[in-house]
Amino acid sequence: MIRVLLVDDQHLIRAGLRMLCEAQPDIEVVGEADNGREAISLAARLLPDVVVMDLRMPGVDGITATSRILAERPATRVLVLTTFGDDDHLYPALTAGACGFLLKDAPPADLLDGIRRAAVGDSPFSHEVLQRLVQRAVHARAEAPRSVQGLTAREQDVLDLVADGLSNAEIADRLHIGVTTVKTHITNLMAKTDSPNRVRLALFARGA
Repeated sequence: MIRVLLVDDQHLIRAGLRMLCEAQPDIEVVGEADNGREAISLAARLLPDVVVMDLRMPGVDGITATSRILAERPATRVLVLTTFGDDDHLYPALTAGACGFLLKDAPPADLLDGIRRAAVGDSPFSHEVLQRLVQRAVHARAEAPRSVQGLTAREQDVLDLVADGLSNAEIADRLHIGVTTVKTHITNLMAKTDSPNRVRLALFARGA
């Protein structure tokens, strides 16, 4: 079961998210919070696998809460779900350590897929947000993904595919290796490139 904590200051949205998640056989909603301070406390007590995090809330906002939650428990995956997809919300959320960024107008299936992907280490993004990230990266540096001194040939292969936005399963299929092996390579790549998460690794690979 994927243990999920829902964080949003609107009760109606939380209720809808709970109904959507609890209809799934592999997702369990372990708690709800209507502000960042409560989210930090519940995350420490309930130990969710994935926190679905709103950004604009009274008191402690979602970006601050994300940073605090991950500082206390880095294994937690924080998936942003927000109305605001502009750069002023996107990049601070990624800097705080969010693993993905979905917009509230996304189809319900995209949210469920995002929770499942976040739980296994992937980085789910709304299509328009991902397109903007890619365009910015390409604009910043049009050449091929940078090489890093000290990488093995296989690590460079994995880095290139992370930069292209492939999931762990897609990378494994492309390179004919196991998903566990892909995860090991990505962990090593993040250490060698000083990237705190997969999103920053992809941006690093693209030279952004």
